[in-house]
Amino acid sequence: MRGMSTKHYGMSVHTSLSLEEAETRIRAALADQGFGILTEIDVAGTLEAKLGIERRPYKILGACNPPLANRALEADESIGLLLPCNVVVYEDEDGTVVSAIEPLMMADLSPGVQDIADEAHAALERALEAIPVD
Repeated sequence: MRGMSTKHYGMSVHTSLSLEEAETRIRAALADQGFGILTEIDVAGTLEAKLGIERRPYKILGACNPPLANRALEADESIGLLLPCNVVVYEDEDGTVVSAIEPLMMADLSPGVQDIADEAHAALERALEAIPVD
């Protein structure tokens, strides 16, 4: 995908959108791909409140696609350790980064979920495509 960078554990896009707009867009795009947000962690707010540490805004969204999660759990009950699929939205010096976990790494750990990981990868990639890149 144009503008996407990948690591073994994640896929990312960089955008000039504000953090709030990027978060709104990725939430909508995830919903379009069948994902709901189960958890939400304001990392910057938590670090400020608990440790007095100031950092740029950083949010973790725990995204779940129930049919895929159910199939993964049926294939390998322990795969729940890797669920939900985390999506992070944070500011850097040049704008906003939106990243999603790379579901294919689940298949590295549990080959029985390869087909499910492929589907989750494609869905998360399509969601990231909704974010305009610089």
